[in-house]
Amino acid sequence: MKKTKLWGGAFAEAPDETAWRFGQSIESDWNLLAEELEVSLAHARMLERQKILPAAKAKKLIRALESLVRDAEEGRLKIPRDAEDIHAAVEEELRKRVGDIAGMLHTGRSRNDQIATVARLYLRRRCDRLLSLIKDLQREIVKQGARHANAPMPGYTHQQRAQPVTLGFHLLAWFWMLQRDGERLETVKISANTCPLGAAALAGTPFKIDRHWTAKQLGFDGPTPNALDAVSDRDFASDALHACATLMLHLSRMSQEIVLWSSEEFGFLRLPDRVTTGSSIMPQKRNPDFAELIRGRSARCFGHWVAHMSMMKALPLGYNRDTQEDKPPLFDALALCRDSLLLMRTMIEGAQFDKQRMREAAEAGHIAATAVADFLASKGVPFRQAHERVGRLVRACEEVGLTLREATPDLIRSVLQADPDEILPLLSAEAGIRSRDGYGGPGPNAMKVQLAEARAALRRKGFVARQ
Repeated sequence: MKKTKLWGGAFAEAPDETAWRFGQSIESDWNLLAEELEVSLAHARMLERQKILPAAKAKKLIRALESLVRDAEEGRLKIPRDAEDIHAAVEEELRKRVGDIAGMLHTGRSRNDQIATVARLYLRRRCDRLLSLIKDLQREIVKQGARHANAPMPGYTHQQRAQPVTLGFHLLAWFWMLQRDGERLETVKISANTCPLGAAALAGTPFKIDRHWTAKQLGFDGPTPNALDAVSDRDFASDALHACATLMLHLSRMSQEIVLWSSEEFGFLRLPDRVTTGSSIMPQKRNPDFAELIRGRSARCFGHWVAHMSMMKALPLGYNRDTQEDKPPLFDALALCRDSLLLMRTMIEGAQFDKQRMREAAEAGHIAATAVADFLASKGVPFRQAHERVGRLVRACEEVGLTLREATPDLIRSVLQADPDEILPLLSAEAGIRSRDGYGGPGPNAMKVQLAEARAALRRKGFVARQ
């Protein structure tokens, strides 16, 4: 087998077959083809501009690279699969078109600074895609949140019914989780937005290159200030993997609630057919498989971040081949986030909520207990005493088989030492919701404010609020 490589002049033997396969990254690198060609073209144009290459040869090289870009965009470019990596594959294809001039492209650069630049460019663009998808999902959440801003449902702590809230209030909690994800990904873009190109192997190059020019051509803020750090740094990848892991954590928690709510035990939610599956033996089943898969695959994303940090933890400065292992996890994490955001949007967009079932759950049992304790405290009863009295009322109701809402006036009077006419109106879900109308709460005025803030956040171009 012919082995396309960019080194080997000092070697007397061909690579061992197993070692060659073990070291190849071409299949994974295929993801980077567009960015590899773009970085190479910017570098070639800089070599021409700086008169580092003879003008005629530089122009021929640039035209050939431009043709490679066109062929890649139109799906005609065939990259040799026996190459060691994407750099070798592109140079081999270039050699077929312009002969030995192809070798001049590597003047003033190394694979070390090249891959660091290509990976940053790739990541920056995928972040843009994820940021757009987060906005799309948030938009659907706000639509559903506004539609159900006043629809009572139980709020939970310890997976037990705690206090009445509204469906809109709960959904907006998802919105703000995603808002933080957007902020994190914008920070990732900033951390990735300096250009290593020109750092060469680790100490720059004697050729009079213009790193600022190539950085600008590629859309970076500027060149990395230290060549050694430029080829050693993979913080942008660890930042991205952490941001992806946190995004998947949030989507997993949302998925868990979707799984619970769509069960017959809860009965709060019905998902559209296009994002559910059936059973091979139980015809009645409607399984929330894609919510379950998001929940399950989040673990893979967490593992990618841990694996990357473990891989980097003891590397000395300078390029080390270990860092070849940073890209497959990054590719997978970014793809998982992309697909999970698309699926979650479809689930939220098509979700049908059973508001009557939610209302019944929001008024069942003793969920109004905190509202009663708060009322007594507002009348001057120390909260600890109020808590104790309401707890005794709950116990008394349970002993006679009543819910708190079914408590009799006599029971309320004797246990709470309060006027039943003041207590009974507090026991509806709406009353409990209205009472929590301060900023950030589920009350009607608070929800109007929160929805307005969510819509304002959606209208902003990015996620981080800038002064």
